[in-house]
Amino acid sequence: MSGVTVRISDIEQAAEVLRGGGLVALPTETVYGLGANAEDPVAVARIFSVKGRPPSHPLIVHIGGAESLEAWVEDVPAPARELAERFWPGPLTLVLRRGRRVPLEATGGLETVAIRVPNHPVALALLSAFGGGIAAPSANRFGSVSPTTANHVRSELGDAVDFVLDGGPCTVGVESTIVDATGEIPSVLRPGGATREDLEAVLGRPLAVHSTSQVRVPGQHPSHYAPKARVVLVAPEKVIAEAELAQELGHQVGVMVPPTSSNTAVNAHVVVAVPGSMAAYAHELYGFLREFDQRGCDLVIASLPVEEGLGLAIANRLRRAAGPRASA
Repeated sequence: MSGVTVRISDIEQAAEVLRGGGLVALPTETVYGLGANAEDPVAVARIFSVKGRPPSHPLIVHIGGAESLEAWVEDVPAPARELAERFWPGPLTLVLRRGRRVPLEATGGLETVAIRVPNHPVALALLSAFGGGIAAPSANRFGSVSPTTANHVRSELGDAVDFVLDGGPCTVGVESTIVDATGEIPSVLRPGGATREDLEAVLGRPLAVHSTSQVRVPGQHPSHYAPKARVVLVAPEKVIAEAELAQELGHQVGVMVPPTSSNTAVNAHVVVAVPGSMAAYAHELYGFLREFDQRGCDLVIASLPVEEGLGLAIANRLRRAAGPRASA
């Protein structure tokens, strides 16, 4: 999957770090996670400290297979079971009633837990070697751009991580879809790598998508996935004009040129062409945002893709990156 060979000894060492209360950065198909033993409240608290994450912001517990789900939750409604059977391992997180095995430190004090089975051979090998659950948000400072390579983790968190497992670049590139599955009518709390359309096809019913909810979940903070540069969202046909105006006004502008304008020359500090494929766009999104920071941009001009399929997840990330003042 990744093109990177991970030694068995590295997997075993990472498992030992987890058993000792340490933090391990691990690859998943979505983004790199900052993992701790999900049953160790002290280790879980270290995640919040390293990230600068509010303790009320829940973590996702990663487990090794759908067959282990009932060991971690109180009950599994029929729709949740259907989704787990179809999408695990994969980029889908289910919110269910917390079992006693999950400490409140991992759930932000809630009686629900966000849980998934990652679809990455290195993550699954680590879960098998460790023999428990791994609580793991993205391996970056709270609110900043999520990491999709091991080097992103190293450059941002450095020695605060006890062990980094390098599994190569993440294949999906945006976080998992989070579904509230506590009742008989599920709803999407965060769009992600599993598309709403695919979820609806399995369940045979439409799913509501909530930007906020009574159930707190990762990724609902007003400003999230954000580069240091300010992100401004405009209509696709205005991207180039807005970028060139901002550049003339003295900004160091990064511009994400939509596919409809990909052949147009642009006067800006950094220009990236958005892929026409939403899968390719999702894979590259966080890399684009990191490049703008690395090359000294102070302003990013972008537009939202059509909000269907993975485009819904990309639009969600761009809105959060832009924060409350999302539009020019």
